[in-house]
Amino acid sequence: MNKKQELLSIIERAFAEDVRDGDHTSLACIGKEPTGKAKLIIKEEGVIAGIEAAVEVFKFYDSGLKVTTNIKDGAKVKYGDVAFQVEGSALSILTAERIALNIMQRMSGIATKTAQYVKAIEGTEATVIDTRKTTPGIRLLEKWAVRIGGGGNHRMGLYDMMMIKDNHIDFCGGIKRAIIAANKYLEENELDMAIEIETRNFEEIRRVLEVGRVNRIMLDNFTPSDLKKAVEMIDGRFETEASGGITLETIRSYADTGVHYISSGALTHSAVSMDMSLKAIIEK
Repeated sequence: MNKKQELLSIIERAFAEDVRDGDHTSLACIGKEPTGKAKLIIKEEGVIAGIEAAVEVFKFYDSGLKVTTNIKDGAKVKYGDVAFQVEGSALSILTAERIALNIMQRMSGIATKTAQYVKAIEGTEATVIDTRKTTPGIRLLEKWAVRIGGGGNHRMGLYDMMMIKDNHIDFCGGIKRAIIAANKYLEENELDMAIEIETRNFEEIRRVLEVGRVNRIMLDNFTPSDLKKAVEMIDGRFETEASGGITLETIRSYADTGVHYISSGALTHSAVSMDMSLKAIIEK
């Protein structure tokens, strides 16, 4: 399934959840005939995201709706900015309104939070990336928002990258066995994907370095000073990733260690939705 197909699938599920046999309030108060216009008004500062998705929402529900955008995804916005205007069937506008808003508010909150993290490590070699700590069913939207905010994506799911975590290591019987098993699986199934392995201390790093055959080493819950030592210990042999309890206030100290990636679940699971609303345009 490509990105467009997945987006349309998300939109279809959203309408099935919200509308079912009809928007009875709008049908009762407005009916099917009237046409109208509405504008999307931003109510706080941040980074806008989800405009492209919102356009698809309106098109999906009613191809006759016309959306005129004033701002592009990724732009900095402030209170009072008008992101777009939609015109056509008043019934269609109101029926699709909440789904478009929910997507934009969620995505804009994530993009805004990501941009703050990216700004905090400006000038370093590190890249801020997300995790799989996303809302079930809308991962595409949330990881898209991270990119709009200037961050990068970790793997999209379990299917596109191997990540050997502590539980895999413990169940498998150790780091060496887990790495060998992962490589054997890829070879036997003719799969081409990167392997990342989680480490929790210097001893585990040493074991990984002895075996090799991975692409990236995650350094989980290391302090900035220990992270710097770990990065020096790995010495560029593999990509490095810092993870675990890293906040906006502390991320710079991690980035200054020379680590390649800094992953944060907070980008998606703790982002606050941006305030915005769709208002009817009443022409006198």
